[in-house]
Amino acid sequence: MKEIFNRFSVRRFEDKPIPDELVVSLLKAAMQAPSAGNQQPWEFLVVTKAETRAKIAEICQYSKPLIGAPLGIVVLADTSKLRFPECLQQDLGAASENILLEAVHLGLGGVWMAIMDFKPLMAGVKEYLKLPPHIEPFATIALGYPAEKKTPQLRYSEAKVHYEKY
Repeated sequence: MKEIFNRFSVRRFEDKPIPDELVVSLLKAAMQAPSAGNQQPWEFLVVTKAETRAKIAEICQYSKPLIGAPLGIVVLADTSKLRFPECLQQDLGAASENILLEAVHLGLGGVWMAIMDFKPLMAGVKEYLKLPPHIEPFATIALGYPAEKKTPQLRYSEAKVHYEKY
């Protein structure tokens, strides 16, 4: 799958909106992710307004690429019906990676930025977005048409591969 090897973190974007049908494709890809016991604990908040993206970036210093992106997706955790709470971050990580891979497939780029477990950031984003008590912010993803070109590095290393035992 060429998207895996062509993906890189894009932090600068063209000033060009993303069509609604591409946004839906990104969200469909996210929801195809595997999850523990099929619990599917994800929800997504789509952010297209510049002032909202800027405010999130102000609250969450790791989310600065949202400022110049035409689209932000806040990946949310629904904690109300978790059967496997210890797998929450793996489930949401898989959904986030699916968004990034679908973005490459669609000719877009993106970068994932953590919120979960940074308690002050979580609280600030939760308050600003008026999230209900059972919904927690996991990450932000800035998306758009890349304004930067990079040659992705092949990260495979034999030194990191072990068979049977370490």
